[in-house]
Amino acid sequence: MADSLKPELIQEFVGKAHGDLEVVQRLLGQEPGLLNAAWDWGGGDWETALGAAAHMGRIDIANYLLEQGASIDLFAAAMLGKLEIVKAMINDNPNLKNARGPHTIPLMQHAKAGGDEAKSVVEFLESFS
Repeated sequence: MADSLKPELIQEFVGKAHGDLEVVQRLLGQEPGLLNAAWDWGGGDWETALGAAAHMGRIDIANYLLEQGASIDLFAAAMLGKLEIVKAMINDNPNLKNARGPHTIPLMQHAKAGGDEAKSVVEFLESFS
């Protein structure tokens, strides 16, 4: 069985994924186990590095993490403009339209963080009833 990751390392990795691609790359190179690790900011507010990049609109960090094998979720898919993934998930469970990600940030805000890249997702979420 592998050793547990140091909590301070997970917190740093997730924290830096909000905006520092260079540090994210360095830390992941040092410890590949960080890729899908999650940090609890308190009260069950769990966040992965991909989740951090998603609500900050950091397409570069999100794409890097996905290229390394990170598990995509609805919020990252929305920010990255992956309309077919978002449609499939919401058509399967319409209540996900109102889902909240890390820090209770709504799905729509994640989509808007993607800018032009996610315009089709914003339009879909606005028209979905």
